[in-house]
Amino acid sequence: MISRRHFLEQAGALATGLLLGEDAFALPATNLSTPALVDPNTLAPYVDPLPLPERAVSQAMRPDPDAPSRSVPYYRIAMEEIHVKVHRDLPPTRLWGFNGVSPGPLIETRSNQGLLVEWNNHLPLKHFLPIDYTLHGSGRDVPEVRSVIHLHGGRTPPTSDGYPEEWYITGKSATCHYPCRQDATMLFYHDHSMGTNRLNVYAGLQGLFLIRDAAEDALHLPSGKYELPLIIYDRYLRQDGQLHYPVSPVPGKPWVPEVFGNLVMVNGKVMPYHEVEPRKYRLRILNGSNGRFYRLTFGENMQFHVIGSDQGLLRAPVPLARIELSPGERADLILDFSQCAGQNIELTSDSLRIMQFRVSKASASDANEIPKLLRRIDRIPASATVRTRRLTLDEHLNLADQSMDMMLNNTPWHAPITEKPILNTTEIWEIINLTEDTHPIHLHLVRFQLLDRRRIDSAAYLDDKSLVFMGDTVLPATHESGWKDTIQVPPGTMTRIVVPFHGYAGRYVWHCHVLEHEDNEMMRPYEIVPS
Repeated sequence: MISRRHFLEQAGALATGLLLGEDAFALPATNLSTPALVDPNTLAPYVDPLPLPERAVSQAMRPDPDAPSRSVPYYRIAMEEIHVKVHRDLPPTRLWGFNGVSPGPLIETRSNQGLLVEWNNHLPLKHFLPIDYTLHGSGRDVPEVRSVIHLHGGRTPPTSDGYPEEWYITGKSATCHYPCRQDATMLFYHDHSMGTNRLNVYAGLQGLFLIRDAAEDALHLPSGKYELPLIIYDRYLRQDGQLHYPVSPVPGKPWVPEVFGNLVMVNGKVMPYHEVEPRKYRLRILNGSNGRFYRLTFGENMQFHVIGSDQGLLRAPVPLARIELSPGERADLILDFSQCAGQNIELTSDSLRIMQFRVSKASASDANEIPKLLRRIDRIPASATVRTRRLTLDEHLNLADQSMDMMLNNTPWHAPITEKPILNTTEIWEIINLTEDTHPIHLHLVRFQLLDRRRIDSAAYLDDKSLVFMGDTVLPATHESGWKDTIQVPPGTMTRIVVPFHGYAGRYVWHCHVLEHEDNEMMRPYEIVPS
């Protein structure tokens, strides 16, 4: 195995944030033509108010594809180029958004109340970020600008799931049906086009999707202005305010393994602030970055309660002072500002400033209590499974030109489908990480539970596929014990998940949610076959 670090060193990258760590404030992997970038240490923090996501408004009612005798809301949402001031002291930034905003409008619905969205591609014909034409599905024989939207975490029919090869070009559209037959939770939608997904999301194509239900309503959690949806993501900005996406020095192959920007944005603003009352708030947080992991803390290790993860509420609140989120993961938190009247509370990730909460001095009423129990979650026993699959996470260096690719189970995207679970059965997937990085692994359509993790001898496995354990079995942390759709798979470990394949028969995908990895073969189709 040749590591990503070796790839960067051999490529002669000016490594910085990639080699020194995610939170290094330095230049990205680059070439000599790198423009002057905004230095986060010279940009005034907390001068812009936090934007709250606009609510999407349905244009009409249309027949429900599952029951034509009834109607469901129909939304028309356009992907388009926009220019937005992301910071008070910077010129407007060119972005790609939905209906004039980036992140896109928040779509809100109820469990079991489906809806239709017509996603219209009104984007320019030329991309403004660096395309790598050598990546699979991204050759010069396909249009530069193409898109297809995936509802991440949605229990969605295969024809509406956003299969990466089912992209459409500028001037075209696709209508997707989202039945929303799932528990209350926060999902998100984003571009999922083969080969350019990382660029399109970096340009701004993502937004939130909330599902509510009666069980959540009965808990009387903070709501209205006391519930804050937050998409956190990092970017590089040039001094003219425009996005900078780093490139490799390998000629003709600009792809880089990860992008760790040195400025953090929340809901479209760089280091914003939000005025709050001294009372409890509900924070719905998404890590919307391409590759950065966040280790979130509030103030001086202020305690909060985790009440939910990717696929909804936990069994009970979990008190923490720090939480790590990988790209694609969500966290549902209750933060109590009642003891912070008159203070400014920073949300940070290690050395990165994210946003500031300005707590009013005025007293505030608060009828919301943190429930002791949230909902019932039955753990799935191993005896309920019908099969165990062993799958690897791999990466390879091409010594001829110093380029790199990544794979799932050492199998390229276009190879025949090898994972074919049967509808309404449950399997254990043992995911063995033979790389040096933690990978957030996402399965489309399904939700799953983390069983455990265990360190392995990677060298032994690479030598002859011997599975040699190096330590004790580690059970899920309490805040990871709920339903998930994206799971962190640490290096040199076997991470086991138990997956009920419920919903629909058809073709879906599973992949790493570091978008640079996903765009470079770390994605595979799988097919749920009828029982």
